[in-house]
Amino acid sequence: MKIAIYGQYYQNSTEPIIKDIFKFFNTNNVEMVIEENFLNMLYEKQLIKKEYKTFPSNSALDNSFEMLISIGGDGTILRAAAFVRNSGVPLLGINAGRLGFLAKVQKENIDILLQYVIDQNYTTSERTLLGLTADPKNEAFEELNFAMNEVTVSRKDTTSMITVETYLNNEYLNSYWADGLIISTPTGSTGYSLSCGGPILTPDVKSLVITPIAPHNLTARPLVIPDDTEITLRVTGREDQYLVSLDSRISSVKNESILKIKKTDYKIKMVEIPGETFLKTLRNKLLWGEDKRN
Repeated sequence: MKIAIYGQYYQNSTEPIIKDIFKFFNTNNVEMVIEENFLNMLYEKQLIKKEYKTFPSNSALDNSFEMLISIGGDGTILRAAAFVRNSGVPLLGINAGRLGFLAKVQKENIDILLQYVIDQNYTTSERTLLGLTADPKNEAFEELNFAMNEVTVSRKDTTSMITVETYLNNEYLNSYWADGLIISTPTGSTGYSLSCGGPILTPDVKSLVITPIAPHNLTARPLVIPDDTEITLRVTGREDQYLVSLDSRISSVKNESILKIKKTDYKIKMVEIPGETFLKTLRNKLLWGEDKRN
């Protein structure tokens, strides 16, 4: 079995997890291939001494891997998706962060849950991705032009709001006067969109969410649309540029640029460990049921 490893290093939260993972897989004779920057950091911190194979930081994995394991929080998983792309390699998150809707394996029971990986006792769920094209072209989004959580446009270098002219399948919807606009997948519905008042979607729902950020017009509410909709945005404002982010990747874009957003023709596979369901995660992370009256 060959497994790719990628992660972030935080001394107090990830160091014990990293040691446990490497000890477990070495004991079970699993071949580990480590993302090169992460491996260099592990050598620098003297967390490992054995030599391992690496995979480059700027390329996709091939289908010879059983899965990619991400060590960190949900943000680390979003960055790890750039290594998976359209390869079909499943992605498993080990949570060393705080909230963590995507990172299913908790540090308290790593050995038990990683045994499921060894036994291949797991399923996968497919997650919709959003693709972005810009006119005129933006080099920042040429190679990695997809988002697993959301595509966001927001104001830059100003306290003034921007106007986001929005079309669905070329039909005019609205001009949002706001701090920005979030186009979210079901996976991203528990992230930035949720914090701005958007609804929670289960991962298998074939929908997207349009959520305005601090809109001036209070009747501008989150909108759920079919996931086969092509969304076109044109942003104007007092500044010459605004910000566009695809998950953790962010770039400045000139006013009047045309952005087209639609789902990609491939999906990311997330590893589902037995007993660690989406509904269980919702209850635990959002503290549902903590009120004894429920």
